[in-house]
Amino acid sequence: MTITAAADGSALGNPGPAGWAWYVDDANWGAGGWKHATNNQGELKAVLELFRATAHLDDDLLILCDSQYVINSVTKWMKGWKAKGWRKGDGKPVMNLDLLKEIDEALAGRRYRFEWVKGHVGHPLNEAADIRARTAAEAFQRGRAPVEGPGYTRGGPPVPVGATIAAADAPPARAAVKAAPAARRAATIVPATPAAAQHPGLFDFDEPEFGESEDDLSTVTVTLSPLELTRLQQRAARAGVGIEEFLRGLI
Repeated sequence: MTITAAADGSALGNPGPAGWAWYVDDANWGAGGWKHATNNQGELKAVLELFRATAHLDDDLLILCDSQYVINSVTKWMKGWKAKGWRKGDGKPVMNLDLLKEIDEALAGRRYRFEWVKGHVGHPLNEAADIRARTAAEAFQRGRAPVEGPGYTRGGPPVPVGATIAAADAPPARAAVKAAPAARRAATIVPATPAAAQHPGLFDFDEPEFGESEDDLSTVTVTLSPLELTRLQQRAARAGVGIEEFLRGLI
């Protein structure tokens, strides 16, 4: 079996409040961060924690990463750095040495490969990891504990993380995101099955007219700014449902 996961980092200010995240699916992901770090440190930490979260498994690992720095560090440069006493070709010390050494230890005996993906173009796993890394960075910016996620739970019960979770920092739900110009993204919401309205309605709608059925499904495309999408994801997560079900509950 191959575990396919995205790993990403985020730093507000770079350096500044920073977050990291790895993501397999909505039931298998992890996140964290620091009060002050760089984006590269977040990218490396995401990869490190992905290796650690899956260390007990004998599965191949495919890591989707939008950082050429991380991919080259692990797959091309690390061996030479170690041979030179963790120094670069010009004799200068390697940056982010502690994280790189920990990654070197974590990947020993593992079967893995990296695949570069372009960031912020709507790749679902990359987007999911990016949202969680950025949300963690924003939590540290506000002086709150980030949501750490369930960890890797396949083949066993969810792993408790023991984090103190602030309501405003609830984990964002997964959304299908498409690239769009002028920093706006279109979230396409496709209802799958009817859901009971569990949330207070924002609007009042008339009952279906004769001949109409609530079981007839329609596709609605909503264009949101990145901030609006994040708020929607957080509200859905606080309600414990996906975005589609949350929106249906508002109708």
